[in-house]
Amino acid sequence: MGICVSLFCKRSEVESRSDRESIRLAFNTENTGDNFFQEPNERESKMVDEVTMEKLEAGFQKLQEASDCKSLVKKYLTKDVLEKLKNKKTKMGATLLDVIQSGVENLDSGVGIYAPDGESYTVFSELFNPVIQDYHVGFKPTDKHPPKDFGVVSTMVDLDPAGEFIVSTRVRCGRSLEGYSFNPCLTEAQYKEMEAKVSEVLGSMEDDLKGTYYPLTGMDKATQQKLIDDHFLFKEGDRFLQAANACRFWPTGRGIFHNNNKTFLVWVNEEDHLRIISMQKGGNLKQVYSRLVQAVNSIESKIQFSHDDRLGFLTFCPTNLGTTMRASVHIKLPKLSKDRKALEEASTRFNLQVRGTRGEHTESEDGVYDISNKRRLGLTEYEALVEMQNGILELIKMEREAK
Repeated sequence: MGICVSLFCKRSEVESRSDRESIRLAFNTENTGDNFFQEPNERESKMVDEVTMEKLEAGFQKLQEASDCKSLVKKYLTKDVLEKLKNKKTKMGATLLDVIQSGVENLDSGVGIYAPDGESYTVFSELFNPVIQDYHVGFKPTDKHPPKDFGVVSTMVDLDPAGEFIVSTRVRCGRSLEGYSFNPCLTEAQYKEMEAKVSEVLGSMEDDLKGTYYPLTGMDKATQQKLIDDHFLFKEGDRFLQAANACRFWPTGRGIFHNNNKTFLVWVNEEDHLRIISMQKGGNLKQVYSRLVQAVNSIESKIQFSHDDRLGFLTFCPTNLGTTMRASVHIKLPKLSKDRKALEEASTRFNLQVRGTRGEHTESEDGVYDISNKRRLGLTEYEALVEMQNGILELIKMEREAK
């Protein structure tokens, strides 16, 4: 079997000793993450098996018959694309089924596809490219993401100095470690190896970034409750990630780091290898962004990240490429939010995205919305932040002027 295991296998089968042993022997990954691409000719010669083919056909049919499904995978997985891609595999063994299975299982998905490994963006480009172009506002297959540029941090501002509208501000980015695939293709040993590397680097953070790493494995109840109270503890993936087979060997290799001031946070091996987060109460985007830039530069000086010349930084989800940066505020806009559809339309004009208080697939609580930049690909980190900053300032202006 390929190292990427379809969700349609039972979890006990996926995690059985014989499966893990076959993975270890096939890829010789017991010692390091650098042996992934040994014996490529042998693996590439293996055809997609008949069972996978049948599930692909059934999944395609399910999408076509779902009249209420508005996902991008349904929109762009045409019969022609299916025929072109259904026999393809990456060197890690990922198939088209691994790419689309979350969208097939969850017909209410907005996007509906994930990349089991970095190579999937190339092997299955006939599907990924139009999805990326649609989501990232016209980023064409011929376009190239610009080099990393955090810009002049001092030009950022406090979005709400009087504290009238913004509850909190957060800027985060995703990163993948070079030499490792994404969640569906990782072995248990690789999860442990990655956690060891990352926790060592995080343990060396200094000054305002200095803090503590908390592994999920073996976490005691007191620590668990403390992290829950701080709203730091992430749970095993939601149904979208579960369907994408992104939660194997849970909680092995997962953990949380936060600084002593609780304004800098790193999630290890949740959806992405790393989610690097800077946050604080109020609307001071300048302080939050400055802290994130300092943290990313510090980690990157010790760990090499997965990067593509065309797509920028690579992660599990095609919505999170390029800068991978999401700058958001929890904000109260009582007048504009009387009509959520109108709020979303206004936000779209500024390339902003509206979510519920607790993020994607949630509702607003006490009138608080999570509003962030939508574009992450085809522009620099600084340009993404400026776009978000200007958009939020315009929404606040509209709120003040609304009757």
